[in-house]
Amino acid sequence: MAKTTAADRRAEPRAPSARWQSALTDIAPNKILIRGYPLDEMMGRLGFAEAVYLLLMGELPTPAIGRMLNAVLVSTVDHGVTPPSTLAARNVATSGAPLKDSVAAGILAFGPQHGGDIETCMRFLDRGLVLVRAGKSLQDAANALVSECAQAHETPPGFGHRFHTRDPRAARLFQMALELELEGEHVRLLRAIERALDARKDDFNGRVLPVNVDGAIAAICADLGFAYDLGNAIFLISRLPGLIAHAHEEQTQQTRMRQLDPKDHDYAGARERRLPERR
Repeated sequence: MAKTTAADRRAEPRAPSARWQSALTDIAPNKILIRGYPLDEMMGRLGFAEAVYLLLMGELPTPAIGRMLNAVLVSTVDHGVTPPSTLAARNVATSGAPLKDSVAAGILAFGPQHGGDIETCMRFLDRGLVLVRAGKSLQDAANALVSECAQAHETPPGFGHRFHTRDPRAARLFQMALELELEGEHVRLLRAIERALDARKDDFNGRVLPVNVDGAIAAICADLGFAYDLGNAIFLISRLPGLIAHAHEEQTQQTRMRQLDPKDHDYAGARERRLPERR
């Protein structure tokens, strides 16, 4: 049998290559389409939160959803120097590493207990809604979920905070969801769980377990139709500016290779002030 040479192999007809598809962005000479919308037309007409919603969900949000998502993104833009992600970013920044590396370290610090609680809470709420669809009332479903957590000696995801006894961010998000008529079954179940926890403090060592911002974001994102992992993505998008600000402040205002203890820091920024009236 004749031996096949490299030249013979090159001459053989090739099967057409498989082509993969993306529905996000179409690029052509002098044109950029995001989900079909010209990017230059979006600029100045869509807010950042609306553009994020378009990318993640495929369609433009209603004005109410756009406002709600904007509030969600603002709600976790920063939370001081104590979160693990902030400390990670500052610790890398103090080594003299580039800004992008410092911020990347902060992102890598997100985990099940920091940011990941959003997905866990979304799944937790959906478990309760299965009970509702099987015939239980919202409050009975909430009581059942709380009982499970009490028996397992676990804090329900989305509840409790190491610093706040009433998380002002969660309260504001719930207020906006009500005002914008976006309060859905996930938010209502979360509030029912909060009532059940308040009635059963003794089962949780007398601790007050308010809804935290992760829980509020989880319920609202679920009501807006976001998938579980996209709830975590919203937290990542929101937190990025804060990580950048902390890493940049560390690089420009602190000495290199210092040891960071968050308990030693003092706030030296502007005093509390009111936002100007919207024009």
